[in-house]
Amino acid sequence: MVRLAQDFSMRYTLVNGHGNFGSIDGDNAAAMRYTEAKMQKLSMELLKDIDKQTVDFVDNYDGRLKEPTVLPAKYPNLLVNGSNGIAVGMATSIPPHNLNEIIDGTIHLLDNEDCEIEDLMEFIKGPDFPTGATVMGIDNLKRAYKTGRGKVKVRANHRIEDIGKGKSQIIFTDIPYQVNKARLIEKIADLVKDKKIEGITDLRDESDRKGIRIVVELKRDANPDIVVNNIYKHSQLQDTYSIIMIALVNGEPKVLNLKQILSHYLNHQKQVITRRTQFELKKAQDKEHILLGQKIALDRIDEVISTIRNSKGTKEAKEALLNEFSLTEIQAQAILDMRLQKLTGLEQEKIESELEELKVEIQRLKAILEDEELLKNIIRDELTSVREKYKDDRKTDIQPDTSEINIEDLIEDEDVSITLTHFGYIKRVPSSTYKLQNRGGKGIAALSTRENDFVKHLINTTAHAKLVFFTNRGRVYKLKAYEIPEGKRQAKGTAIVNLIPLEKDEYIRAIIPVKGSEDDDKFLILATKEGIVKKTKLEEYRKSNRNGLIGISLREEDELIGVNLTTGEDEIILVTKNGMSIRFCEEDVRPMGRTAMGVKGIKLKNNDKVVAMNKTDEGDKMLIVSENGFGKRTLLEEYTSQKRGGTGLITYRVTDKTGAVSGAKIVNDDDELMIINSEGTLIRIEVDQISTFKRATSGVKLMRNEDEQKIVSIAKIMGEE
Repeated sequence: MVRLAQDFSMRYTLVNGHGNFGSIDGDNAAAMRYTEAKMQKLSMELLKDIDKQTVDFVDNYDGRLKEPTVLPAKYPNLLVNGSNGIAVGMATSIPPHNLNEIIDGTIHLLDNEDCEIEDLMEFIKGPDFPTGATVMGIDNLKRAYKTGRGKVKVRANHRIEDIGKGKSQIIFTDIPYQVNKARLIEKIADLVKDKKIEGITDLRDESDRKGIRIVVELKRDANPDIVVNNIYKHSQLQDTYSIIMIALVNGEPKVLNLKQILSHYLNHQKQVITRRTQFELKKAQDKEHILLGQKIALDRIDEVISTIRNSKGTKEAKEALLNEFSLTEIQAQAILDMRLQKLTGLEQEKIESELEELKVEIQRLKAILEDEELLKNIIRDELTSVREKYKDDRKTDIQPDTSEINIEDLIEDEDVSITLTHFGYIKRVPSSTYKLQNRGGKGIAALSTRENDFVKHLINTTAHAKLVFFTNRGRVYKLKAYEIPEGKRQAKGTAIVNLIPLEKDEYIRAIIPVKGSEDDDKFLILATKEGIVKKTKLEEYRKSNRNGLIGISLREEDELIGVNLTTGEDEIILVTKNGMSIRFCEEDVRPMGRTAMGVKGIKLKNNDKVVAMNKTDEGDKMLIVSENGFGKRTLLEEYTSQKRGGTGLITYRVTDKTGAVSGAKIVNDDDELMIINSEGTLIRIEVDQISTFKRATSGVKLMRNEDEQKIVSIAKIMGEE
């Protein structure tokens, strides 16, 4: 009874409870001596006509009373309020639905017995939970309604509010069905404490009589969308509701689909109305029978009175009436029971009028029993009456699951630039954000960084491209470019750890954009700072995901410095910080497994380290940029091909003025270059403005830096982009 009175358990409460009937936080109801209860008006629709022999009655548990085997039910309560129960070897879990939709669907089935479940779903959109929320996944709903079994994802609704000073908060306005709110909030608090969810500074429950309000306050640099997704992933603010529509059909449990449940309900209603009509017909015929006897008596009133007066007793009078007036026992008894006021002329007219009305009513009732269309009209009218009395708006939204949508169709495949800073802040901006500038310019700020932070990676690609992330520890992760939150030009970005589960002291070392299936037959060449190279088929990284896989096995103190996508026959150039380089054909490197260590690519001297790896087919000149902003281009023909593993050739003359080599790219004349320094300042220049020099030279000034500023990253924008 308590559950029937809880508005968070029942979509339409059947008991009107006064007092403490429990709460959504799991509080128990008060003892029964402190509460009162009566039936809601809607409950009366379940019991209507139960006194007209519409359903069978059986003995109760101790045989003292009778109870109905089933209720007449003027609406399909099994679907409207749902049902949950566990038996031996089976369980039922039928979700609640909106009364309007269920009645509309039932009427449609009544009028169209051959309709499909898809037709019914035009009216019955899906579950309608008393706690609101949103059902994610239309395909799963269709499967559940067609088979009687399925699972749907239920997600709390939220909105994001700006609270000033660069901070925002997430407001959850409802929770999934049958979730304990108090335990839910405790769980989220534990997740924050265990750092499974980051970016939250405060968590409050501001719910009241008006509704649910769970407030999650965020840090300044937290991305609300990322935090929301993490909350959904780890807590019951996104829950799975299992649908198992098992019901008793003639005493036998069966799994029913949506159409079968409504069909059984309509058959039940036909039986209820038939039995009610038969009951009313018998009652009308019995009354007609008595009135006919009374009419006979009134027509021959003097004879009737004389017969009764001349009789010695009631029994003799009854027999005399039976014999002399051809009456039945019931009619004779009715005449004996008549009051004298029935003898007035007005009463005689009333009996005749009542007889006429009864004849019309009997004719109507017989027509109902003989014509199924009339029976259907009654069902339709009664269902419509219930709908008009108790209709209300839907509480639960129905949305397609994101996994059912090709999200790429909703996102423009524009050119984008991805920046990742030293402290791990990543963002995506359209490439058009950065204006073209002349060589030697001071540049524009690419982003606002925290103190001592600087941009480490800049990738130019398209929004639909896959980004394969390689870490310094040789692990590999994969994201779509559009999955990286978009930011404004000077925005700091989102912490990469919100997107990729990096460990302590692990950071992204290389980002490779991969476009489409045309790259499936290609290879990845990986190079480490100790001069090791490895070639692996790209398909071996197909399974890479957010959880990460081993991309290359590394020796102690070695790190991954670069990755390139190749055809298997490309030529590779490695460049070191001391200005050395080696050019070799990748055919010199045999293909290895994803977890292999690799082979020597260049022999290093004087504590030298590899800083860059490029393919020769990317252009006709090698562009070198030093830490102090100097740079040059050199024709590739000056780099003779060698066997891998050698010491290589001089590619740049390193001096105190130039600083060590910061980066190297193979370019064409129509390419453009982006250069970022340690303060996060970016300059975009045309490559053909950079002078061409011999290998063993230092070049010219490309970017002016303030004291202690260093060039930390360069990126090429190809001419066709």
